Amino acid sequence: MSTLLGLEDAQARLLALAPQLPLEAVPAQAALGRIIANDLRAARTQPAADLSAMDGYAIGGGDGPWTLTGESRAGAPYGGVLDAGDCVRISTGAVVPDGADRVLLQEDADVTGTSVTATEIPPPGRHIRRRGFDFNADDLVLAQGTMMTPARIALALAAGHSQVLTPRRVRVVVMDSGDELAADPANCAPHQIPASNAAMIAAMLASLGCEVTRIGPVPDSRTALAAALAKAEAADILITSGGASVGDHDLIKPALAEWGAETAFWKVAIKPGKPLLVATRGSQVILGLPGNPVSCFVTTFLFVLPLVRAALGDPDPLPRSVMLPANEDLPAVGKRREFLRAVSKGGTVQLAGSQDSSALSALAAADCLIDRPAGAPGVAAGAPVPVFYLQNG
Repeated sequence: MSTLLGLEDAQARLLALAPQLPLEAVPAQAALGRIIANDLRAARTQPAADLSAMDGYAIGGGDGPWTLTGESRAGAPYGGVLDAGDCVRISTGAVVPDGADRVLLQEDADVTGTSVTATEIPPPGRHIRRRGFDFNADDLVLAQGTMMTPARIALALAAGHSQVLTPRRVRVVVMDSGDELAADPANCAPHQIPASNAAMIAAMLASLGCEVTRIGPVPDSRTALAAALAKAEAADILITSGGASVGDHDLIKPALAEWGAETAFWKVAIKPGKPLLVATRGSQVILGLPGNPVSCFVTTFLFVLPLVRAALGDPDPLPRSVMLPANEDLPAVGKRREFLRAVSKGGTVQLAGSQDSSALSALAAADCLIDRPAGAPGVAAGAPVPVFYLQNG
């Protein structure tokens, strides 16, 4: 029996296979969650002129009184130059006219007709946002590999970009397989279980904006599997669930070989999720996930989501762990690295319930995975353990 791959080795091999997607220009305002494919440099300076940070009076130096000569509003600047002893009414965001060196707050001003005096005179430069204080033309505002968030969308637009360049969306086909699966959960015989893995995987992919097509459930037959695989010709990534182990009816591996796929690696030293299969077919990447729902979830979290992020251009696609104290004793670990379904509460972490790979109720209650190294001794309550938060749980 061949040695099982360790998690990091398997992840590195998988990410090296990430599809290279063609690039497309998308409207910046519709780019939420997309990862930009090039450095974005400002096409303009922000702000483009000195602006008032407050409502009040732009004053032309001196101690007053000042003569009110006009107004500068946001979007309607004062047309002249202020002489010493003059001022203009100014609103927040309005252009500070030439000749003004500070803004007098309106609550510190006494106005009689066109005469303005101050109860407190601000120092030079006060309450003025100088031209370019946010960024200047040609400044790097967003680096290649940055994911677009609401604030970054605003920044791209402010920098003068109506579009951003990103890899196109990943086309994913997700396929359930197994004679025991019922398509309709409301019409499920005692010898069947409702098909749920493909729906779960598709939901986990939703936040990454993939174009997901679901197929199945597909019966355990070479003919049915061949027909189903033919529907995945255009997929960047094909994900199968079930049939990737070594039983007499586990037909995914031979079916993929007949379809023209080549196995990259098979089986990883983790629990749950050992019978993970990774294959390629041309530029397509195929992941054969275990059929048990918890194993399917864990391998999707540890492998599928990072692969999709890498295809989208994320330079750091792997999940990161944090350290939290265990709220209970944890047992010693066997030969495979274990990922325990857990709940974080009060700054600690505890098991969510049964750790059986078919226990959906514990998985649904979990918001994190406790990472337990292979061969690790038991952990006493209060000891810190590495934890992965389940963003897509």
